[in-house]
Amino acid sequence: MKKIVIAYSGGLDTSYCAKYLSKEENFEVHAVSVNTAGFTSEEIEKIGNNAKMIGAKTYKNIDAVSSFYNKVVKYLIFGNVLKNNTYPLSVSAERIIQAIEIVNYAKEIGAEYIAHGSTGAGNDQVRFDMIFQTLAPGIKIITPIRDKKLTRQEEIAYLQQNGVDMNWEKAKYSVNKGLWGTSVGGLETLTSSSPLPETAYPSQMVAKESKQISLTFTKGELTAVNNKENSPENNIETLENIASKYAIGRDIHVGDTIIGIKGRVGFEAASALITIKSHHLLEKHTLSKWQLQHKDYMANWYGTHLHEGMYLDPVMRDLEAFMSSSQDQVSGKVFVSLHPYRFTLDGIESKNDLMNNGFGKYGEENTAWTADDAKGFIKILSNSGKIFQHVKNQS
Repeated sequence: MKKIVIAYSGGLDTSYCAKYLSKEENFEVHAVSVNTAGFTSEEIEKIGNNAKMIGAKTYKNIDAVSSFYNKVVKYLIFGNVLKNNTYPLSVSAERIIQAIEIVNYAKEIGAEYIAHGSTGAGNDQVRFDMIFQTLAPGIKIITPIRDKKLTRQEEIAYLQQNGVDMNWEKAKYSVNKGLWGTSVGGLETLTSSSPLPETAYPSQMVAKESKQISLTFTKGELTAVNNKENSPENNIETLENIASKYAIGRDIHVGDTIIGIKGRVGFEAASALITIKSHHLLEKHTLSKWQLQHKDYMANWYGTHLHEGMYLDPVMRDLEAFMSSSQDQVSGKVFVSLHPYRFTLDGIESKNDLMNNGFGKYGEENTAWTADDAKGFIKILSNSGKIFQHVKNQS
């Protein structure tokens, strides 16, 4: 039999692929899930059992949480990356690591084929295919959903006809949960006017009393929550467990897809948004004016390239080197208050705080220059404007 590795999440699309490829195409299916956080051990066991029940010969779950953080998430924090000033790239970021792990596994077991459940109208098909083709150009890519242009209802009908009758009502919404947030897509996100219902979000608001927490950063990495030290990836999950109870981090992102059409997706990413905003506040206190200026557009390009599947291009390593270098002084503590549906940044403490200097206090006093120094500086600074207005008025 032809050996194929399938990127298997246990959802509707990949369940259809597993059944169709084993039954109709006579493939020996090897299902693989890549855990970028969001899976419990019970869920992993259930997904594996379902995969084998549907038709997979083997199932493997690859733990890639630390790899995901160290190779991608860390730089999204360093860059304060929010696509269109809104979306923390929750899914697009993890797809890169998942694709790399899957293609490496396919090579390991000698599979000649890789399958994924992407449609022909989304971004994931580009991300998966580009990684697969770059790292293993000899492996053939099989995509039943894309090739057959299947609707979700058609997939459900096929599975039910073949004895796979799980609770497909949940398939009304496509939910992807990972370390850096959860995306939610459904009927409402296919239009421009409707919000997602409260019940579509995996986390519901159960905490109503406001509370303050502290986040400690060391050279740009989240090293403690409420003074309790742990690895950055564990701290991100800890923060998510705390903040998601306030239903913080919900929004709908609208953006340009890789294939040229507009796309709309809901998400909840409490930890990602709080971490990025807290980190950015600390940077405002500890980085120079020009570091902040150049980081802004370089990080935007990093996020854009990552979103569009360009992770393996060497320019990404160049941008990562710049962003890593910029974090040398970004250490300190940020105080955040959590409220239902929102959070506020209260302030920071850092030995590298550039507000703590003997030069002056903004709007209050100047101790490192005189009034005449200020007048002369302003006079010279205005020269270019004076020259422009003088020439303009003479013409």
